[in-house]
Amino acid sequence: MTTHQRDFSALVDPVKLDRLAEIAIKVGLQLQPGQDLVLTSSIAALPLTRKIVEHAYRAGAGLVTPIFTDDEITLARFRHGQDAGFDRAAGWLYEGMAKAYSEGAARLAVRGEDPSLLSGQDPARVARANKAVSIASKPAMEKITGFDINWTIVAYPELAWARQVFPNESDDVAVAKLADAIFAASRADGDDPIGAWKAHNAALRERTQWLNGHGFHALRFTGPGTDLTVGLADGHEWMGGASVARNGVTCNPNIPTEEVFTTPHARRVSGHVRSTKPLSYQGTLIDDISVRFEEGRIVEASASKGRDVLEKVLDTDEGARRLGEVALVPNSSPISRSGILFYNTLFDENASCHIALGQCYAKCFVDGANLTEEEITARGGNKSFIHIDWMIGSGEVDVDGIRKDGSTVPVMRKGEWA
Repeated sequence: MTTHQRDFSALVDPVKLDRLAEIAIKVGLQLQPGQDLVLTSSIAALPLTRKIVEHAYRAGAGLVTPIFTDDEITLARFRHGQDAGFDRAAGWLYEGMAKAYSEGAARLAVRGEDPSLLSGQDPARVARANKAVSIASKPAMEKITGFDINWTIVAYPELAWARQVFPNESDDVAVAKLADAIFAASRADGDDPIGAWKAHNAALRERTQWLNGHGFHALRFTGPGTDLTVGLADGHEWMGGASVARNGVTCNPNIPTEEVFTTPHARRVSGHVRSTKPLSYQGTLIDDISVRFEEGRIVEASASKGRDVLEKVLDTDEGARRLGEVALVPNSSPISRSGILFYNTLFDENASCHIALGQCYAKCFVDGANLTEEEITARGGNKSFIHIDWMIGSGEVDVDGIRKDGSTVPVMRKGEWA
């Protein structure tokens, strides 16, 4: 038996794993009795996926439909697939998912793949495959970005991921350490995880209320390599933690989460900014990102690693060079304090302030559920096939809120709430 084939699930605390599954259903989704669930997962995350399905049915789920991916199968395509096939994606699958969401199904993703899976593959093929998926999945993704449904994401400590996070440890130790880090970040390591999430959501709600009370016109980020002014969309609303989806269900879209976020104005971003953590995107690591904005659009971009992929991402469509999200996270967040670089946006975005290229969230507007696409665009919301978060915050970055009259209010100093 090869190292890759070994079963490492025994290294993962079964009690905490069960708590994480319970959090996914009761906090992440708040799955409703009789509600169907579309569940996607890496094969490597099967132990957690099985627990989630168990908790879903205990909560009264109607039908749980799992859809699995596998790293080796993904690699087989890039190693042996015909070139023309990289411009195709399973549109029929995403159309089916969109239909399920339209009929009331919830959505849950279990992440556990190798963050550098495709780093050795042809960047042009990676970009083409990602673009094809982005286009094909639009009917389903619109239900998520529009917050039509309750949805969430959780993670499982897969071996290749653990090796990257803890490269100097043995496989056994690396998996155990990553598992403990996931449980701690997801608040699954205490005796009352549901209560812990209730208190955390209340704290995030206080932050959003403070920001919404100020109604800033823009935010300015300053720090090493960064002087960026992010205009905020007209009628924007700050969100964070638990939120009410259009179907009336309150859910936490990401487990873990430490951010408060809103919609930037796609045509009012200017200045330059440098990433503070690597971005792991679709199996490719993109590091030391540096970009310059003019009138909301990226006009210059570079990266020390993964530059080819970054440039192809930026060319996905017109909206790919504009912002769809800006988020504030204190440098003292639990994930930041852990000192761990997860190479996974689900975690790393909760260690620092970040921005996202591409599609905006309709829910980040006052009365967003009732706005049309045209109204969202008119207020500054961005439209794109992609939505990619990358980190720009650190203990050296300050953030100021700018009012419409030009006066400023300190929001963060050295990465902490001011």
